[in-house]
Amino acid sequence: MSRTLVRDAEALHHALETEGDEVSVSLSRGTAEMLARLIEAQSNGQEIVITHGLQEVSPAEAALMLGMSRPQVRKLMDRGALPYRMVGSHYRIAIEDVRAFLDAERRRRKEALAQFSALENNLGLTE
Repeated sequence: MSRTLVRDAEALHHALETEGDEVSVSLSRGTAEMLARLIEAQSNGQEIVITHGLQEVSPAEAALMLGMSRPQVRKLMDRGALPYRMVGSHYRIAIEDVRAFLDAERRRRKEALAQFSALENNLGLTE
């Protein structure tokens, strides 16, 4: 796959060297699918974080991934809710820890919403 990606990257760079607002390029299906997902995410207002193959991100990058502010990420780190390590004077957070936190938060929110819904039903607040 990496050879195909290198070829596709070269084709894209070559096509972008031409004048004009539009380019034509032939890409592999895998690359086209990846670009389509990126474009769709951006068109839906989602933040896209590209880490250049790194396994760790800064608190600012983690904040983008989590959809919150950098100070909020620092609070999570200080509370121990988001593991990190120091590289010199810089904080680094493993991407897998960011994803694990996000998955746990989604489960917690889903459970809380279910409990809230059940409480509404018990109190007769829903129709």
